[in-house]
Amino acid sequence: MRQSMTGFASGQGSDAGFRWAWEMRGVNGKGFDLRMRLPDWVEGLDPLLRALVQERVARGSVTVNLRVQADDAEAAPVLSDRNLDRILKALSRVEAEATVQGVTLAPSSAADILCMRGVMEIAQEPTDVEALRTVLVADFERILSEFVAMRQEEGRALDTMLGAHLTEIEALVRDAEAAAAARSDEARARLAQQLARVVETVDSIDEARIAQELALIAVKADVTEEIDRLRVHVDAARALLAGSGPIGRKLDFLMQEFNREANTLCSKAGSAPLTQIGLALKAVIDRMREQVQNVE
Repeated sequence: MRQSMTGFASGQGSDAGFRWAWEMRGVNGKGFDLRMRLPDWVEGLDPLLRALVQERVARGSVTVNLRVQADDAEAAPVLSDRNLDRILKALSRVEAEATVQGVTLAPSSAADILCMRGVMEIAQEPTDVEALRTVLVADFERILSEFVAMRQEEGRALDTMLGAHLTEIEALVRDAEAAAAARSDEARARLAQQLARVVETVDSIDEARIAQELALIAVKADVTEEIDRLRVHVDAARALLAGSGPIGRKLDFLMQEFNREANTLCSKAGSAPLTQIGLALKAVIDRMREQVQNVE
């Protein structure tokens, strides 16, 4: 089923003496980028969750955040030696660099340092980690399913919008074909009049050269190929939408081809009606391309 790259899911749970909160977000991305912020003391959790996400998400920038704490609300916080050491080293480095740059810093108090994130932690029970990891993985499958369901719901909406854009492009291509035909009749009559005036005022005429110039003018003004290619691109886009699996990259490439043909159509228009149709085509293609950027 089609998926958007935008999604969100959150939830809470408790078991094995702990309680936790999940948050999972997804936004547009050229490829697949998964970033996870997990408690590092729950060993082995990252690869398990990463594998679950990769089974159901093919593209997009996805972040997974998990906060875990002991279920005992009265548990006393303890000093984290590891985080304290990391923060003190960082403060020392900042103060040294400030001295080099001639910047005066206010001294840091012990209370300031204790308020920094991670210095004080709720004591965890290492003996519960294995059981906790098991229940966290099971609960994450629920969060992941909600996340994918939201992406699929937006994917269905994208399918509807993209289909409507293709219908609009088809109608404009038909209008362009009719405008090109009308323009050809007018251009032929105008060229004949101009040629007649030239023949009347020139004693000697190189008929071969005139034929070459007329052929060149006709080629430069002909938009048949652009119209045919636009129809081919519409059929290709509909085929992609009718299929399954990730199609965002292929659709994005098609949008570049759509835009190229619309630009050429405008440059070869030679008449106000056909130019207006070409500009309308470009506007629809731009709107469609914006939607395509969100397709997985």
